[in-house]
Amino acid sequence: MLEIGTKAPEFCLPNQDETEICLRDLKGKWVVLYFYPKDNTPGCTTEACDFTAAMPEFEDLDAIILGVSPDSPKKHRNFIEKKDLKITLLSDENKEVLEKYEVWQLKKMCGREYMGVVRTTYLIDPDGNIAASWGNVRVKGHVQKVGEKLKELRG
Repeated sequence: MLEIGTKAPEFCLPNQDETEICLRDLKGKWVVLYFYPKDNTPGCTTEACDFTAAMPEFEDLDAIILGVSPDSPKKHRNFIEKKDLKITLLSDENKEVLEKYEVWQLKKMCGREYMGVVRTTYLIDPDGNIAASWGNVRVKGHVQKVGEKLKELRG
């Protein structure tokens, strides 16, 4: 995982509407950058719905929520419409940003090894530094933990 206090790696990725979102354009805001494996799967759906439900609280704390997966912008758009999500989803089909943030890793399931996204969340401060991180995230209660940490760091 990336170290707390280090500069968050720069990125520009298309969102669900094919609009490019760049970290440099978000300076001055807190950024909740969460990485997840795949749209429309149970854990990823729960996480996206939980972040959507908590969005007003995050906005009150001047934070923006960005979800990142290897799915295409079109898949993100379908996921958002199907689940009535309010968060922004970014597409990293070539996995460059997933690799920069060290979340594209070797995984094991049922004795099989494969490369995939390890569910991870980074909290980036208004100066663009990693302020907090959560690796191998368990979805239940995760959004609440991120919100509490953000409140604590904001003072």
